[in-house]
Amino acid sequence: MSEAALEELSVLSSIYCAEGEFQLLQQSVEDGLVVQIKISAGPDGGLEVCLLFRLPPGYPSCLPDISVSSSALSRGRCHHIRQKLLDQAAALPQEPMVHQLVEWLQQQSGELTEAGRVCEEQVMEGGEEHEQWTTVLLLDHIRSRNRYVRLLERWSLQLQLTVTLLLGRPILVLLQGARPSIKEFCHLLRTVKVDVDSSGRKCKERMMKVLSETPSSSSKHGPPGLQVKEYESVSELTAAFQELSMTELYQQILPSLTD
Repeated sequence: MSEAALEELSVLSSIYCAEGEFQLLQQSVEDGLVVQIKISAGPDGGLEVCLLFRLPPGYPSCLPDISVSSSALSRGRCHHIRQKLLDQAAALPQEPMVHQLVEWLQQQSGELTEAGRVCEEQVMEGGEEHEQWTTVLLLDHIRSRNRYVRLLERWSLQLQLTVTLLLGRPILVLLQGARPSIKEFCHLLRTVKVDVDSSGRKCKERMMKVLSETPSSSSKHGPPGLQVKEYESVSELTAAFQELSMTELYQQILPSLTD
């Protein structure tokens, strides 16, 4: 990472220093930084918005990727705000910009108030968009691990999903979030060339199976993004589900894993 990016990281942690406001989710030479900032926005400060900034190794010469989530806003409104932030980022000079983007969003009280109002109306009407689900997928194999993981991470951020990849035998993917987003994630897996076959040619995920689909509480979901956990034994897999508070779900899918 550039010195400017690391310096900005230090500044951000000082500015957003209240409990839960700032979190460094990832830091690596290969993938860069992933930073989460939670802000209170709107005219009365009552709208909580979670912003996820993925800063590539070339940042700030390269623009950050941004995800927006809020329990008070629909997925569509979050996507709209995300696009506004990306447009704003593209208009700024190539220098550290995360703080500027957060401040800019906090100043858009009218935009956020309207977003919240629209969402409240949609919630009153109900609909699948606001249903929170947990889905477990079974993968047959992953040969091109780096490519596969990069795509899963990108989709998890784009679709505002909490995704956990459990690497071992079997290979499992846990999806948490809005049901339409989970459906789109599964559609992407089946239609995009995510891996390579035994001959080394790029291929789609045609052997993926859905083991479980259950309604869940959004309060139990982590931040949008991908988490990779490796395990080598049944006891380690069991422990991974216990750590995720999904012991009951594990018991439900266990017969499918032992077939």
